[in-house]
Amino acid sequence: MNIKRLTIYTKNLAAQRDFYTKVLNLKTCNQAENWVSFILGKSVLRIEQRKEATPYHFAINIPANQGIEALSWLKTKVEILKYNGKELQDFPGWNAEAVYFYDKDNNIVELIARKNLKNESDSPFDQNSFLEISEIGLPTKDIKPVFNSLNTTCGLEFFDGNFERFCALGDDTGLFICVNKLVKDWFPTNDKAHSSDFSTIITEKGENFLIKFYNEKLEISK
Repeated sequence: MNIKRLTIYTKNLAAQRDFYTKVLNLKTCNQAENWVSFILGKSVLRIEQRKEATPYHFAINIPANQGIEALSWLKTKVEILKYNGKELQDFPGWNAEAVYFYDKDNNIVELIARKNLKNESDSPFDQNSFLEISEIGLPTKDIKPVFNSLNTTCGLEFFDGNFERFCALGDDTGLFICVNKLVKDWFPTNDKAHSSDFSTIITEKGENFLIKFYNEKLEISK
């Protein structure tokens, strides 16, 4: 699965625009009074102003060999979110390692190096090393219907987890991270997993899908 565009919401667009441009050094690819968008490799992140908004979790793929370099680069810019005192998290089951930080909305942003993608780079790590948006969190009270909708309509396959607590759908290039928000919070901080509204355009097996998650309801169209 490829995430072509992800739209999330913010109560403070100016602060988010400043964070992504001045702290992470990303260039805007388009903007208006109430929204701004950034190119993250093969993906576009669009942030829209809204009166009410709650935090998200999303992840960005980076070169498979640059987890340590990403950590060193980030430490000059943001506070790293630790788990058990560690700054770089190892996920042997996914053959990956990741580092986490907050943006200005307390969204938990993850940079993840997935070794299975074999996308190593010899270039020094910087904002140009962001390859694509690879995860969006989808907290719900019931994982199974969400899985069934995404599997039946889009053809997304089970990646890891279960229907009781945590289920990832897709592949290493793009995943929906479905969690049962009644029993699980976000790693690594145990922040509450909100069912925050979002929309995304994905490509799976050559087909494009528009997926909207609003008011805890999933809508999928081609």
